This record gives sequence, structure tokens and C-alpha cells, in this order.
Amino acid sequence: MFQPLAERLRPRNLDEYIGQEHLVGQGAVLRRMIESGNISSFILWGPPGVGKTTLAHIISVQLKAPFYTLSAVSSGVKEVREVLERCKTNLFTKARPILFIDEIHRFNKSQQDSLLAAVEQGTITLIGATTENPSFEVIRPLLSRCQVYVLQPLEKHHLETLLNRAIATDTHLKDRTVQIVETNALFRYSGGDARKLLNIIDLIAQATPEDETIIFNDDIVTERLQQNPAAYDKNGEMHYDIISAFIKSIRGSDPDAAIYWLARMIEGGEDPAFIARRLVISAAEDIGLANPNALLLANACFDTLQKVGWPEGRIILAETTVYLATSLKSNSTYLAIDEALAYVKQTGNLPVPLHLRNAPTKLMKQLDYGKEYKYAHDYPGHFVRQQYLPDEAQNQRFWIPQQSPTEQRILDTMRHFWGERFDKE
Repeated sequence: MFQPLAERLRPRNLDEYIGQEHLVGQGAVLRRMIESGNISSFILWGPPGVGKTTLAHIISVQLKAPFYTLSAVSSGVKEVREVLERCKTNLFTKARPILFIDEIHRFNKSQQDSLLAAVEQGTITLIGATTENPSFEVIRPLLSRCQVYVLQPLEKHHLETLLNRAIATDTHLKDRTVQIVETNALFRYSGGDARKLLNIIDLIAQATPEDETIIFNDDIVTERLQQNPAAYDKNGEMHYDIISAFIKSIRGSDPDAAIYWLARMIEGGEDPAFIARRLVISAAEDIGLANPNALLLANACFDTLQKVGWPEGRIILAETTVYLATSLKSNSTYLAIDEALAYVKQTGNLPVPLHLRNAPTKLMKQLDYGKEYKYAHDYPGHFVRQQYLPDEAQNQRFWIPQQSPTEQRILDTMRHFWGERFDKE
């Protein structure tokens, strides 16, 4: 059976393992644990292709521990319990059984709950692997029982080592003539992912006739791949990192950075509607009353995308992105609603003043519901002073205008209406 190059070159021990020196280099935390033969449960968090699964296998081999593996994609609570039962039969062995769960972030709460007792009692050593931030995807009780180790994308020198090892040691490559002319495209398309690098090497080798030299240069790599498999996972950690950078660039009034991150999302296949929704939120949260038209434009962007479609939709997203990034900023309404919510939680259900209450029945009118309410449109300028807040909150301020021309004009109007109430903050 023909195995992919990535499987043929899978490291068998720590000396063959490439990368993650901060964890498995000489004197590093994981290496010390492994060499001591005493490891605790932990979660490996990092992007695809950086050695999470391989490291778990190496640990089990070095410790001579029974090794069980589950994939969160295809396993449920039933499968977890069956494996845990099998682990209990191995308790007489010197090394505690290792249960490796790939993509542990895909386990729901009940599935993760089913692991707690076994981890707590030491029935197993749990090693989880995830591309997602464990803080969001792993339940707190399980997270508190596991150390989290962060794995980094492989750097250029790691990829060079891996390329040279493949050419020198792989059974299908070492007897062939290989010429390395350029590696820029090869490493760029790999994106710090060892598996992706080896798959590209495999692809080019298989596409080259046996009697011809395998040549690696930028043109050949690009031609073979036909398109750029950008290092972007629209369902993974990169998805959250890039949208975060995008919104923060808009908030920071950097149109060039905002457009760059927009391009990264477009190239990575992000859902345009997702981007448009975030623009609407940004318009309200970060620009707000400093430029109320921003929310109108962002909402128009969202609607227009549905009508225009793709690829022209990228232009609408770009226009809105630059407009928001270059707009004046204010988060006064964002702060106001959070301040009001905090006040409501603190004070509870304060009664509505009688004159503001609805009075649809005779009894309510007899109880003075709506009595003495002043209809603003009956007064000059469509304004009349009266109490709108509950008695206990009469002097409470929530919205504090910020230093933008628009909000200063609003503040002048409020001072005209309410006087000294809007002179204090």
C-alpha cells in the first residue's frame, strides 16, 4: 500500500522531531517530563501540520504506554466510555495509558464531561490536540486539569531541514535526481505546515517522470499547484485572528492595514456576508455618533452584497472598509448601553413613573396611569421638560458625548434642552 510522503517521514523519536524547540528542545518542559517518564494531562494547541499528533505518538512510544486515540469528528460519549473501560484494564502496566483526542475542540460539553473522572482519578493521561483556542472550546473543569502547550508554525529553517531530509532519506526520493533551484514558492505555499510541504513535494515528484530530474523552482511549484492554497482556515483559529486584526485596523484608522486583512479574508474564502456583518457592528461600535452615516453605508453594503454577488462584491466591501477606517471614531453609545445595563443589574426593576405608563383601561386611568404626561409635539420646538427616568435614577447619566464635531453639536442641543444636567459627566 502506497503511503503519502508525510506518513513515510513521520518522526519516530524526539531527535527526529522538527520544530517546537521551546517545548521539546534540550531542557524544555515537555522533554523533561518525557525523559522523567512522568507526564500529566495536557492539550496541544497550534495550527495544522506542526506535529501535534506526531508528538503524542512519540511520547507513547518513549514511555512504552498503552496508546488509545479518538477523533472528535467521529466519536461520541459511547466511544469515549468504551475506551476508558479498556484503559482501566491496563492499570497494571508500568505506564499510565495515554488517550489522544484529535480535534478535541469538536467535543461537546457532555463528551468533555465524560473525560473528567478518568483524568481526575489518573485512569488515563489525556493528550488533546486542537487548532482552536482552548479557552473558548474546552470546558473549564477539563481545562483546569490540563496544561496547555502552544505549538508554533514551522519556520523557514525547519522547512529546509524537512525538505533536505525527505530528499536524502525517503525511499521514493533518495535514488532519484533532485535539483533545488528555488524554494520561495514551496515554503510560501506550505505556510509553516509540515504536512502541506511534504504533500507538495510528493505532488511534484509524482508528476515528474521516473527518468527525469525532479526540479523545485518557483514556476514549477506554482504551475503544479495551479492556485495558492493560502494559509487561512475560515473555520479555525486563523479565522478569528484575522477578523480581529481587520476590526482593530478599522478602529485604529489604518485603511491600508484594513484593506490588507480584507484581502486575506477574501483570498482565504471567507464568507462575504460574515465580513459585511462585522462591518455593520464596527460602524455602530467604533464610529457611532461621530459619523452616523457609517452605519447607513455598512448596512447598504450588507444589502448590496446580496444583490450584486461575487466577485464584484469585493469592491463594495473594500469601499465600506476604507470609509469606516477613515471615519472619525466614537464608542460613546457602546459605553452608554454597557453602563445602562450595569446600572439595571445593580438596581433591578425600578418602577416606571406614573405619567409615562400606558393607560388602556379605565382602572389604569383611575390609578393615574398616564396622568400629567406632556406630549412633546404640543410644545415649541417639540420639547418640554419632564421626568423620563425612574425616581431613583433621575440624575443618572449614561451617554457621555466624546470629542467629535457631530457629538459636540448633539451635546449643544441637549444643553439647550436640559441645561445643567448635560454640563456634568
